[in-house]
Amino acid sequence: MTSEDARWMSLALAEAEAAGARGEVPVGAVLVGPLPGEMLGSAGNMIIEKHDPTAHAEMLLIGATASRLGNERLIGTTLYVTLEPCAMCVGAISLARTKRLVYAAPDPKGGAVAHGPKFFEQPTCHHRPEVTHLGGEAEAKSAELLRTFFRARR
Repeated sequence: MTSEDARWMSLALAEAEAAGARGEVPVGAVLVGPLPGEMLGSAGNMIIEKHDPTAHAEMLLIGATASRLGNERLIGTTLYVTLEPCAMCVGAISLARTKRLVYAAPDPKGGAVAHGPKFFEQPTCHHRPEVTHLGGEAEAKSAELLRTFFRARR
């Protein structure tokens, strides 16, 4: 993990905390552009708030950024997300041609990068970003946010 990875992931974790405070599953994401230090945006889950099952942090961020830039291709970007993305989100990441995906915590139940369908390993996947699982402190913080959130609801 680089210091830049830690910097951007800390912002994604802040988005996850904010999502949790709003009653959403605490997942956050930050999209960084190809220029050094260029943050294109950030988002947290808004599924409940928007009454939209597709309102995952990654989907909101990819859609808003592509719309703002006027380009469906997010060439050269890095997406930081606090939890291993699901199949829907990795599909969007691939279609957006994101250069790199960095996630903090694995998701053995719903993840689609290292778990489940392993989307980027499928022959039908047209674009495979470089993937980094940060682990360590970022993983521990993300996992604790999720545990705390779900413990309070069970």
